Amino acid sequence: MYENLVNQEAGKLLAADIRHNRLPGAILFAGPEASGKLTAALETARILSCHEKPQGKWICECPSCLQHKALVCSNLMLLGPRDCSLEISAAAKTFTEAHFINAKFIDAARYLFLRSVRKLTLRFNGILWEGDSNLNKIGSIIEEINENLEQLDFPRELPDNGTVKKLCEEIQKLCTKLEDDFLYDSIPINQVRNMEGWAHIKSEEGRKTVIIENADRMQTSVRNALLKILEEPPEDVVFILLTSKRNAIMQTILSRVRTYNFTDRTGEQQREVIQRVFHNDDFTGSLNDYLLTYLPVTPSEIKTQAREFYNSIARGEICNIDEIVKKCEKFYPRIELRLFLANIAFFMRPMLNSQAGSEAAAQAMQLLRNCSDNITLYNQSPASALEILLRDMFALNKSFGGVFCAAM
Repeated sequence: MYENLVNQEAGKLLAADIRHNRLPGAILFAGPEASGKLTAALETARILSCHEKPQGKWICECPSCLQHKALVCSNLMLLGPRDCSLEISAAAKTFTEAHFINAKFIDAARYLFLRSVRKLTLRFNGILWEGDSNLNKIGSIIEEINENLEQLDFPRELPDNGTVKKLCEEIQKLCTKLEDDFLYDSIPINQVRNMEGWAHIKSEEGRKTVIIENADRMQTSVRNALLKILEEPPEDVVFILLTSKRNAIMQTILSRVRTYNFTDRTGEQQREVIQRVFHNDDFTGSLNDYLLTYLPVTPSEIKTQAREFYNSIARGEICNIDEIVKKCEKFYPRIELRLFLANIAFFMRPMLNSQAGSEAAAQAMQLLRNCSDNITLYNQSPASALEILLRDMFALNKSFGGVFCAAM
């Protein structure tokens, strides 16, 4: 069990609880980003549905395990926001390069790419999105992604190198559009209600698993709706919540789940993950840093543009918003926006050395959240949202007597 979960003791604890039938119906995986929580959750779903004895070997080829490994099992429901595009890009490179040299690990690389895409498309299950005004638009994109994936899926013979590369590039574009245009930054309450209806329909075979990623981002109404389900959970359904911020989970939810803690891997362990998963022997940084290399704009350039924006506030100067947006490739994928705003928050740290600065920084953080919401939730253009942010930051700095200090 959990052979593909690298350097995490939580896998051993989970395996022991499953073998001794001690796994409860609701569990929480808590730990840093990129620590293997989603991998463990998907593996748990597969193991619990495995038809063979002993249960849960990765090499198992029972129908349920094959469906789970391909992430096409109807007993699996995946909700919650996630930055999928970088993993998809990294997996595409691994797959296309392995195909080009006919590497021994080609099947593993093929699975890696297929699964990376389906980690995104699973979140757009028609059951979850029933009643959403975007359902038809989403459906057409999903259909196009699936048509392209079908040409790369098992057991079909792979086409030539050029066709494989072209298909991967087209799938990546569609996935970026799907994620940036339609994936909510917080789970809508209708999705939780739709999931509850699905969970109460008894499965014809095997156990159902509901995975909720970034559970800490849920709004109060959504948390309360989830709490109601956890208080009276359906039979034969396992709920797995994932978070990198356990303290942000509502206490009443924490009281109804068993927590499995995931630790931050050492640098050497992260390099091992990069080597085993992406077959890259040269990169020496963290897994997060490796994925960030697949951004269309480098993290250092995003930081430079964030500094330009922040310093214009500190100096009382108007910066060129259009130029910043252009150099950040319009903040696609949206992880670029999060990095940009996080850098601005970082530049505000010296303000915390005074009471006035601390109060101004607290209000500025709310302005940063509003900017993010305007773009990700209300579909405002990045340029318009940043102009509003700049205006409000100017007013805030003035009201506190110029507490913003230029960043070097």
